[in-house]
Amino acid sequence: MKPRALFWFRRDLRLNDNPGLARAVREYDEVIPCFIFDPELLKSPDTGARRVAFLLASLESLSKNLEHVGSYLIVRQGKPEQELAALARESRASALFWNGDLEPYALKRDEGIRQVCLGLGIKAVEVADQCIQAPGQVLKGDGTPYAVFTPYSKAWRLQPVPSLCPRPRSIKSPVGIKTVPLPSLKELGHTLDVPLPAVGEKAAHDMLKSYMQSGVESYQSKRNFPDLDATSRLSPHLRFGTISPRTVHAAAMAAKEKNPRASKEIEVFLSELIWRDFYKTILFYFPHVTTGSFRPVYNDLEWENDEALFQAWCEGRTGYPMVDAAMRQLNQTGWMHNRLRMIVSSFLTKDLLVDWRKGERYFMKQLYDGDLAANNGGWQWAAGTGTDAQPYFRIFNPASQAEKYDPEGRFIEKYIPEINSLTYPAPIVDHGSQRIKTLAMFKKVRG
Repeated sequence: MKPRALFWFRRDLRLNDNPGLARAVREYDEVIPCFIFDPELLKSPDTGARRVAFLLASLESLSKNLEHVGSYLIVRQGKPEQELAALARESRASALFWNGDLEPYALKRDEGIRQVCLGLGIKAVEVADQCIQAPGQVLKGDGTPYAVFTPYSKAWRLQPVPSLCPRPRSIKSPVGIKTVPLPSLKELGHTLDVPLPAVGEKAAHDMLKSYMQSGVESYQSKRNFPDLDATSRLSPHLRFGTISPRTVHAAAMAAKEKNPRASKEIEVFLSELIWRDFYKTILFYFPHVTTGSFRPVYNDLEWENDEALFQAWCEGRTGYPMVDAAMRQLNQTGWMHNRLRMIVSSFLTKDLLVDWRKGERYFMKQLYDGDLAANNGGWQWAAGTGTDAQPYFRIFNPASQAEKYDPEGRFIEKYIPEINSLTYPAPIVDHGSQRIKTLAMFKKVRG
């Protein structure tokens, strides 16, 4: 029998620059690609219909791509430990490859998988993939992780960037391995309530190519204006791995070399990839952020958590047009512009005095690109409980933010057609008064 290996797809639903897959194909004569629908993830309170729909469409695209290189996708449903063990026995595989995941649940699950492989007497190979610079690559001089972005970013830029892995020209897979059809969204207990964006590896690469040709050179100057289509919209694809962060980085570096005059604009775009690595690194080294504040002192903040105010925020009826338009964009599309994410999270926590964890969870249910590390990092940044040295007094004024970033009101009018009618509500709180209350709330726990 030819030496064969399993390759377990997770958040890396692509053939291009897939380091774990590339290594499996290089080292083994036959490779069996598989995906396991994990009930623990599917039933998580943070799992929403939108991301499940994006996942299913991405898997459908991946399955077709595998067929084009002579392989096919094995699909199973159940606990990964049990399903992978059964698959290894059925296929007589001698190794299991996967790309690593940095979330606490995944780290615990993957340790269990290693024990399964040990029990079966097969090789377990985990390959770094989610970050451009994996945790451990960017450390302080004393070997400890950075907890502030600016010094992390400076050290990050001194590291060599891993080269891209080749796309497999062909994958030889044994026939006759049992699989099940991809389930429908309904079978997984969900109904999609918004349009599905472009999905799949080809769509991601087309989006990247288009943005590098006509968008990235003005990223810094246009990125904060939500009425402009000035961002890459690649975040869901990075979330599910239909494109790799290294591929995006390489394309941006090539665009920078081709157009030196746009160097500063493109550097700001590149810094967003560094932020992505930073938050994943924070999650890896400081997993307590999943349930509480990065700075534990802020776990004692006395949030008011008025449920009526929270619901008004969720539904986009706070009486603050920029906040409401942003929340309606989220609810109607499954995506929100990054400047708006900062505005609405600041408003929820520092105007409405609602615990950031309530907003974090709402975002995870609604966003196509909902990612634990990025979402948690962004919410703690806005709430003032995260990695910034002095963040508590940063309180966005939603009115001045609208004047600055939507001066003609085009974005607001798109999502709030009733903005000039009597049906649009008055502000539910006074920003000035709430700001004073917020500062007092922080001062109480800071001493």
